[in-house]
Amino acid sequence: MKIEKNYRINSLFEFYEPLLTNKQKAYIQLYYADDYSLGEIAAEFSVSRQAVYDNIKRTEKILEGYEAKLHLYHDFVERNHEVDAISDYIKQNYHGDTQLIKMIQQLVNLEADSE
Repeated sequence: MKIEKNYRINSLFEFYEPLLTNKQKAYIQLYYADDYSLGEIAAEFSVSRQAVYDNIKRTEKILEGYEAKLHLYHDFVERNHEVDAISDYIKQNYHGDTQLIKMIQQLVNLEADSE
């Protein structure tokens, strides 16, 4: 459960980071990506552990709110599933069609560049 939550928050952070304040960015980056404890973050910023905890929880809600309205992460995941399914189908049924394989790879590269 914790790993799934960490993955989700990190993913949302990748999409919505520009919409956060510098402090929100720093706390989420340190806590979720760099695996700092609340105490370590508190010491780094000379604030209480409770202040760090409150800021992180508030920022999590903000990230989830952005996702609820904009669906960028959800749509990204759905597109990747579709591209994977198409790619698998092509490999099974059109493995000799180099042009088709090249076109799918270009689509995958476009999606990777948009992250």
